Amino acid sequence: MYRLVALLFLVSLAAACGGSDETPADTTPVLQATTTIAPATSSTTTPPSSTTTTTVPPTTTTTVAPDPLQGLALESLATGLDRPTFVTGLEDGRLLVLEAIGRVRVVDPADGLLPEPFLNIRNKVGSSSIEQGLLGLALHPNYQTNGRFFVYYTDRAGDSVLAEYGVGDDPNRAEETAGRILLEIEQPDERHNAGMLQFGPEGYLYIATGDGGAGGARVNGQNPNTLLSGILRIDIDQGDPYAVPADNPFADGVDGAPEVWAFGLRNPWRFSIDGAERLLYIGDVGQESREEIDVVPLEPVGYNFGWPSVEGTECFFKRDCILSDYVVPVIDYGHDEGLSVTGGVVYRGSAIPELTGHYFYADWVRKWIRSFRYESGAAGQRQDWTGDLNPGQINSFGLDATGEILIATWDGSVARIVPVR
Repeated sequence: MYRLVALLFLVSLAAACGGSDETPADTTPVLQATTTIAPATSSTTTPPSSTTTTTVPPTTTTTVAPDPLQGLALESLATGLDRPTFVTGLEDGRLLVLEAIGRVRVVDPADGLLPEPFLNIRNKVGSSSIEQGLLGLALHPNYQTNGRFFVYYTDRAGDSVLAEYGVGDDPNRAEETAGRILLEIEQPDERHNAGMLQFGPEGYLYIATGDGGAGGARVNGQNPNTLLSGILRIDIDQGDPYAVPADNPFADGVDGAPEVWAFGLRNPWRFSIDGAERLLYIGDVGQESREEIDVVPLEPVGYNFGWPSVEGTECFFKRDCILSDYVVPVIDYGHDEGLSVTGGVVYRGSAIPELTGHYFYADWVRKWIRSFRYESGAAGQRQDWTGDLNPGQINSFGLDATGEILIATWDGSVARIVPVR
């Protein structure tokens, strides 16, 4: 009798210890030890202390390669804009589009182009010339938390202005009355205002200025004491209204203006900083015969791009020039190919992995669009996408929050470059 009771007790204990250790269906199995108790039989029993180890193989994930890339296409995002000069993306999927007349518009992913502008400073902006107007915008690196952004525009007197604004409670409206001017640059002419703004990976703001047009081409290009004809770099988080980075080439103000980071450019309408490789790409619009793309590392500083001593890879005002004295373009092309380069952006998105690292640029007059990959100091993998995209006159390139390429065109449209597979 006592043996029967003991046997029944062991059977019950074995059943209690043999519960399931199965991994829930919504988690990934991992290597684990599982305790298993063999059921009691009439002849033998397995002591509760006995264990066996079972290995569960890890789950493997299979990555499905995308279909082969057949070409590229344009996905229309907005139309009806007034001379859009720049476009950029916000983290929530909205786009900000600049109009030359002095407005910043919002393109919402659900509602399209919103009727009310994000910023309206038409009363401050002069845009009578094709190269004037609201020309540049850069979001502070901490825009998501502080709402600060910066714009570059031509004022009613024809001079260039860098100003700061902020966003209030409504994410689709800037606080226009709270704007403040950080920098004013006198312009000798209505042309070559440049205007691109972008923050570098070190948090400094880069500003393209241009040589001032006919009134300044000969005198400003090789003169680093002026704020014209180059790219400036300032620290907007220090000083009043800003500070000069200590490693700017003329930070002490002795041989050049403290704000100058590089000089010798004619009209760097659009530049782009590729943070992944710490390279700066510049599309510099030519004058007589050459258009050029320059690529330089962010360090060192103090580059001289040669204008007006050289134009592209040819001597210009300085007939006996030595090209190696200046930054030599990665690409330059003659006016038989194009007449006004629009500098672009480097692709770092995920939709077209075949083109990762490609720099896209265009010619405004001839209406073509091309790309290359910067490799070992040269432009490789050159491709022409005009037949695929038929883009029209590209005023500016931009990037959305995921790194996909945006374009803004003279006819008032904004589109995204997408793959065809």
